[in-house]
Amino acid sequence: MIDLKSMTQEEITRFLRDLGEPAFRGEQVFTWLHKGVRSFDEMSNLSKALREKLKAQCTITVPTAARKQISRLDGTIKYLWRLSDGNCIETVLMQYRHGNTVCISSQVGCRMGCAFCASTVAGKVRDLTAGEMLDQVLFTQLDAGREISNIVLMGIGEPLDNRENVLRFLELVNHPDGLHIGMRHISLSTCGVVPGIDWLADLGLQITLSVSLHAPDSETRSKIMPVNRAYDVEELFAACHRYFKKTGRRISFEYAMIDGVNDHDWQADLIAKKLKGMPGHVNMIPLNDVVESPFKPSRRIGAFQKRLESHGITATVRRSLGGDIDASCGQLRRKAMEEKGGCAPT
Repeated sequence: MIDLKSMTQEEITRFLRDLGEPAFRGEQVFTWLHKGVRSFDEMSNLSKALREKLKAQCTITVPTAARKQISRLDGTIKYLWRLSDGNCIETVLMQYRHGNTVCISSQVGCRMGCAFCASTVAGKVRDLTAGEMLDQVLFTQLDAGREISNIVLMGIGEPLDNRENVLRFLELVNHPDGLHIGMRHISLSTCGVVPGIDWLADLGLQITLSVSLHAPDSETRSKIMPVNRAYDVEELFAACHRYFKKTGRRISFEYAMIDGVNDHDWQADLIAKKLKGMPGHVNMIPLNDVVESPFKPSRRIGAFQKRLESHGITATVRRSLGGDIDASCGQLRRKAMEEKGGCAPT
């Protein structure tokens, strides 16, 4: 069956032309899909004959909410979406003064193996399609009744390990006949896939690149982030400098504060040294407790921030949201997988 939602408007138009339909039908079908319709019968301005043709050849992806958690502290909503094959992914809706931000997943599971992350516990199952990424935005918005203005690709999975589908998703979500969310309102996070960073630089997109740094020295980073063994932190910083030189866009460096591991003054000094000549923002993240992880939240967040700022580095502490629900990425999916009848392929 043809996955229409993962197709661009031009591709849908060509497909419909092959069925003998006029070009304007492509815009109509595309618009319906991006409104979150669940069936072809909802496409009321299409003829019944065309709807029957589409039913016979195509499918519309529609996730179901396996679980939904709402924070009583700040209204953050965490969804566990069950996909058509039985696998589950997580999506988080966060409310800020500047608007509503949705954090979406790009893969079912993750193969990067970061030691402090619950998303990678069971490894990678498969990539998400562009349509499945779009679904997270569409159906979160529809269910919550909140208009989404910002997107972060920071959920389960490594976006640059699923490049082509991610690029297609960005094109779809930016389209004026769809959700029309501007590239400057989208952030993409990578654990440091250097070829992917260079690929993004060549594309010249106006998105915000976030790099999950978590340690500025190779010895520490290799212990907590296996990707560092493939792309050393020195290669990573070099790629970041190339990215800034080519795009002129400031990079945000994500830094999970781990007690006694990456929160020393000398590591703050090293970050400042490596960022010299390139504007960078260090986003310090209070670590969430993950059952499988031996790491604990740092007690030196304030001191580390002051040390970075003494070097002229912009450093902020990420606001903690959803503290009374399964806040850490991957925790809700992991719990569901452990339970009988939970999230697993059918």
